[in-house]
Amino acid sequence: MERTTTVISQVQVDRQLDYCDKIAAITAQWPERPLAFVDTYGCQQNEADSERIRGYLEKMGFGFTGDEEQARIIVINTCAIREHAEQRVFGNVGALVHVKRRHPEQLICLCGCMMQEPHVAEKIRQSYRHVDLVFGPHALWKFPEMIHTLLTQRGRIFSNADEAGSIAEGIPVVRQDSVKAWVSIMYGCNNFCAYCIVPYVRGRERSRQPEDILAEVEQLVAEGYKDITLLGQNVNSYGKDLEEPCDFADLLERVNAIPGEFLIRFMTSHPKDATHKLFETMARCEKVAPVLHLPVQAGNDRVLKVMNRRHTREQYLEKIRDLKSLIPGIVLTSDIIVGFPGETTEEFEDTLSLLEEVRYDALFTFIFSPRVGTPAAKMDDPMSHQEKLANFNRLVALQDSISEEKHAAYIGKTVRCLIDGLSDDARYDLTARTPGNRLVRVVGPKEALGQFRDVKITDANKWSLFGELM
Repeated sequence: MERTTTVISQVQVDRQLDYCDKIAAITAQWPERPLAFVDTYGCQQNEADSERIRGYLEKMGFGFTGDEEQARIIVINTCAIREHAEQRVFGNVGALVHVKRRHPEQLICLCGCMMQEPHVAEKIRQSYRHVDLVFGPHALWKFPEMIHTLLTQRGRIFSNADEAGSIAEGIPVVRQDSVKAWVSIMYGCNNFCAYCIVPYVRGRERSRQPEDILAEVEQLVAEGYKDITLLGQNVNSYGKDLEEPCDFADLLERVNAIPGEFLIRFMTSHPKDATHKLFETMARCEKVAPVLHLPVQAGNDRVLKVMNRRHTREQYLEKIRDLKSLIPGIVLTSDIIVGFPGETTEEFEDTLSLLEEVRYDALFTFIFSPRVGTPAAKMDDPMSHQEKLANFNRLVALQDSISEEKHAAYIGKTVRCLIDGLSDDARYDLTARTPGNRLVRVVGPKEALGQFRDVKITDANKWSLFGELM
């Protein structure tokens, strides 16, 4: 793969904005304002990418809908991390053939990580001929040009060349939330964990300039956003490719210095780059939320080595002890893969014992899913699915008991929370988040939405807390 990062010039971005204006002139002639349907799978980085796609679409003259039947353009932003997500995409895209038959003028666009995989793009080309546009993450910046071509020339477009990736500033954004915001600080990954497709589909690590990030955060704070998450495949390797020295801890400190009342979160971190300097900065910066998502993936050293994680169990635990000493009460979450090829049940026991020692507040747990193109997909995998499922259920049961115990400790306490949404539980009016990002269902007036408020915790279960506004 080509490793040189492409910096998209402002002239090139302006050209795309000109295409938006040309498309807006076309859509203005249509009988009514056209609508776009944007569906997103996967991680927060995909959500952030979809916000930029919506930004372009709005500038093209489109409104938005959640109904595929009403949409003149359908954009499905895909995820390649797990097989289940891929199968859902194929199923939903297959069903769209009937929608397009009823609306032949409709444009169907597929983007995201799946589309950067050559075998997936070829499957779409051959078997899903109702799809008009396929593009990978590297080509997102020129979305308007591709749409303009489809509207004026028709045909099909596939833009998923094997590239190192690019950085483009100045793309418009339409955010889905008025309280929380995602800010991508870097793109790509250099880690090449044996199970992960991300480096192959999102390219090499490349950092945005700190001034561009700071300007974006300042604008968000001015607009009233209260919960800002800095995003990257591995945020704490930020800055390694910058000419002027600025590592992730330095960036955190600079974001923390922006005036205003807001919380700073970040994800995802890799243990090998989680440093004492970072932990000290987190402890010192009052706006940085006391929470860290630090994926361990397994608790056994042999398995970690085969995974190419580049940290040992003891190195990971040493970092956790250092972090807890600096930030007592830190909320810890992690990712764990069960049933990596060759993992034995005895080795899996090491993962259970690590859970007992760290005592995470929550986990994201997965049974191993082979990804075409990764080393792990070619490894011998003798353990049966039934054995993996049994181990997975043991892991979930243990974590559920730890989460329930940790959440029970909140009962009777008053916690300053950000009221961030409306509850889908009829017994509660609102949802909120603790500084440690624990979900709280709250009784209180809707006028509190978007505010930091004291919440008295009255009950808890393994998934969430319950409370009332003070």
